[in-house]
Order: sequence, then structure tokens, then C-alpha cells
Amino acid sequence: MISVEEARKLIGDHISPLKPVLKPLQEAADHILSEDIIAEFDIPAFRQSSMDGYAIIFDDVHEELHLIGEMAAGTAQKLIISKGQTSRIFTGAPLPEGADTVVMQEKTSKKDDRITFDDEKLVKGANVREIGSEIRTGKLAMAKGDLLSPAALAFLAGIGVSEVMVYPNPSVAIILTGNELQQPGLPLQFGQVYESNSYSLAAALRNEGIFNVEILKAEDSLETLTAVLREALVRNDVVLLTGGVSVGDYDFVLQAAADCGINQIFHKIKQKPGKPLFFGKKEDKVVFGLPGNPSSVLNCYYNYVAPALNQLSNKANSLKSIQAELTHPYQKPPGLTHFLKGNYKDGKATPLGAQESYRLSSFAQANCLIQLNEGQENFAAGENINVILI
Repeated sequence: MISVEEARKLIGDHISPLKPVLKPLQEAADHILSEDIIAEFDIPAFRQSSMDGYAIIFDDVHEELHLIGEMAAGTAQKLIISKGQTSRIFTGAPLPEGADTVVMQEKTSKKDDRITFDDEKLVKGANVREIGSEIRTGKLAMAKGDLLSPAALAFLAGIGVSEVMVYPNPSVAIILTGNELQQPGLPLQFGQVYESNSYSLAAALRNEGIFNVEILKAEDSLETLTAVLREALVRNDVVLLTGGVSVGDYDFVLQAAADCGINQIFHKIKQKPGKPLFFGKKEDKVVFGLPGNPSSVLNCYYNYVAPALNQLSNKANSLKSIQAELTHPYQKPPGLTHFLKGNYKDGKATPLGAQESYRLSSFAQANCLIQLNEGQENFAAGENINVILI
């Protein structure tokens, strides 16, 4: 068995970002740019009004001016104003040739086609967006490694970008093993349990922006599992198996992985829950063998799978790890790192009940995992410990 930190390092060392792909801008949200984006145009491309009002020559601000026309947003017409003239103008509209300032509508008075102004704070160039004030042709708009947030997408659309090179989110297969599993909504027969791991994993993947997910089931036989795993590897970047990673007579994941040519990086971590975690690779395909117990599945997902998925997409780890004050004393045997379902609030972490690996009731209320390191047995109330926010 290896330590938690050794497992994290081995996973990080064996994963590289996926090959970049070209995506339409509307499909690129929450992706990471794989190359710089350079502006191809001056934006704005013309001198533009930033509000509704009147376009003037600034030196005429104290004069009564003759209204000669208007400029609306989107107009293709061109208008020239001379000394003693003004034009009505609206937000986003091109400035008439000759004008250098816009007076906001609230600071004007109109009588017939004569306009006067009352704005003591007006300065030359006020309320005018100059050519290239957003960005100039040839300038860096966004850099490789930048996250495409909603605002970033709007910015790129606003400078004329329609598609981008990004690191893709991985496609993921979830393989459920275990003849005892029954679908929710159907009656339980003797010896059956309701299958829940696909629900937790699929939801967690959606939280990472991963929607290309297929859920497969394999009965407890080596031949069937090997066939299902082999097909899943062909179609997906990542395969998550649940159950079958221990040493029971019906645990076939290790042998099926070997038969599919998957190179085992490690099997078993000094942790509770989730000790029998398997991690392997076949070329650039990533395989995790998760335990079958629902709490073990989620603990392994948050600690190992989620960071790996982020690394494949070239993203920072989406889960935040912080120091918190333990509210209650806790005792555990040495030799294993324990991850407790907990509640974090105002800098303090409280262990919840129902810590057994098969129980999800407390996990459903948890907002953190409390990490109690392997070498320590007794933890005092008020002691600082590591907490993973989930």
C-alpha cells in the first residue's frame, strides 16, 4: 500500500492534458484556452457614443445649436456636423464626422430644432468611445491557459471571435459491477441493494462540466467485465469502475484490467474509506477502479478522480483544500489516513455521524471531507486539520 500523498503524486505524474480541439465559442464555456487569441480588428471600429444625447463640437457647448439629424445604433449612414450644429445620437451609434463630444440627454433643452446645454462638468471627448479603446488590432486578447468564463466568452464574441482552440473535457465511462445491484424504482429481491454509485458519479461529473458520460453494467464474470472494459476504453478518455477491486472471489477488476493491457500504477492506499483504489493507464487512457461502497466511491472521487479530470482539461483543481479547527476530539488507529464526512462553517470542521463506508445519509449533508493523517492517533478539539471542501 502507498500513502495518500504518494497516490496523489503518482496520478499527477501520469496525466497530461488532452489534445486541444477547435470548438465553436458557444460550446467553449468553462474550457481552458490552448493558444493565445490575438485581436484581428480595432474594437470599437469607429468612434461611438456611450449614451443617448447630442453629438457636438466641444467648443460650441455654450452656444445654441441647430439640430440637423440623428444617428442611431446600427446605422450605415454618415453625417457631418459643422460649427453651430448638433445631431441627436443614441448609445452605440457612430459619432458624426466633425463631432468630438456627446452631451447626455438630461443636460439639454430643446425648442423646435434649437438645442442648448447645461453641463458644467462636461469635458472634451466626454461620452465617446474611441476607436480601439476596447482592444487594438494585433494586441493579445486572451492568453493560453485562460479560463473561458461567461464574461470571457462575451468579450471574445464582442471582438469577432467565433471559435477557439481549447483543452477538451474528457469523455467518461462508468462501469458498474455487482450482481446484487438493482435499479431504483424496481422492487428489491432478497440479497439485492439499490444501485447509487452511477447517480453520485454522474452528478459529480456534471459539476465538472463533463456531460459526455456513458453508464455501463457488467455482471460478475471475468469474461463479461473484460469485454465491457475493452469497449469502454475504445470510446472514452477515462473509465471509472465501481466495485470488484478487492480480493474476493467475485472481484475481477484487476485481472480484467491486465487482460485489457492496462498498466497498473498502484493498487491500495493507506486510507479509510477507499483502501482498495486502483489506478492504471493504457496509453493515454485513464482507469480508476473504485471500491463498491458508496461513501468510498465519493471519497476516492473527490480525492483522486476529480483532480485527474481537471488535469486532463488543463484546469486548476476545482476542490479547495483549507485548514480548519476541529470542533470535537477524535481518535483513530494509526497507519491509515481517515477521511471523515463533515460540516465546515466559520473556520471550524465538525465530523458527522454514520461514518461507515456503506452509509450515505451523512454524506448527503456533508460539505467537506476532514482529513486525519495516517501517523496520528488522537486529535484534540481545537486542533488545526486539513479539510477538503466538496
